Amino acid sequence: MEEYKEIERSIIKKYRKEIWSRFIKAVKDYELINENDKVMVCISGGKDSFLLAKCIQELKRHSKINFEAYYVVMDPGYTEYNKNLIIENAKRLNVPIEIFKSDIFDVVYSVDKSPCYLCARMRRGYLYSKAKELGCNKIALGHHFDDVIETTLLSMFYGSEIKTMMPKLHSTNFEGLELIRPLYLVKEHDILSWVRYNNLTFINCACKFTEQCSKEEEDSKRLEMKSLIENLRKINKNIDNNIFKALDNVNINCVLGVKKNGIYKSFKDDYDK
Repeated sequence: MEEYKEIERSIIKKYRKEIWSRFIKAVKDYELINENDKVMVCISGGKDSFLLAKCIQELKRHSKINFEAYYVVMDPGYTEYNKNLIIENAKRLNVPIEIFKSDIFDVVYSVDKSPCYLCARMRRGYLYSKAKELGCNKIALGHHFDDVIETTLLSMFYGSEIKTMMPKLHSTNFEGLELIRPLYLVKEHDILSWVRYNNLTFINCACKFTEQCSKEEEDSKRLEMKSLIENLRKINKNIDNNIFKALDNVNINCVLGVKKNGIYKSFKDDYDK
């Protein structure tokens, strides 16, 4: 059996409960992929996006839903080593990627403040434009369960609000485009296990800034949240699941205020009614 088929089989068989079933549940529960959708699958070169690509391939192969998928890699200025690793992994995994060039790393490298924020914004703009060019109505990203929990805690601890990373959302700047996250329910430790089981090697963040300033990554707030959750799991192994469930079980009668579409409403507004 060819290697890529063994890797595909591991998703469906060995990691059926941890990866495949959770992927399918997210797609169904949140109605992420529907009939006649055209989905642009964004591949950064990391473990999450390549797993997403394989899951989308398997869904297309086994599902009754008729949809199209395009596997796109935006090259923001990768080193030759990282670019070649992405190409080699795509061949190894049998993912038919299309690479298009941008100058994001060059722009971000010359900025002193918030380079990661600027990089994320520029990436999003390039990806939306590429999706429009391909005639896609959806963009699939590889964010997973742990990203959701970390985002929630970051919003609470540093943003003073309760909000999270949604499984899907409409683009505000590109009409008719929707962003989806099919790995929404898949946990990172299961992705890492899948990577080790198949002896795969992927790139992490490959920008020039983090290569030279690794301490910023070490000190990042997201890594701080990751470490915090890991420690909390030692006290309560279900802590991440409970945080996730709380986001789907908000008791409006017991919160001080809520905000929708930018409009704030206090509990006092209806208190005496």
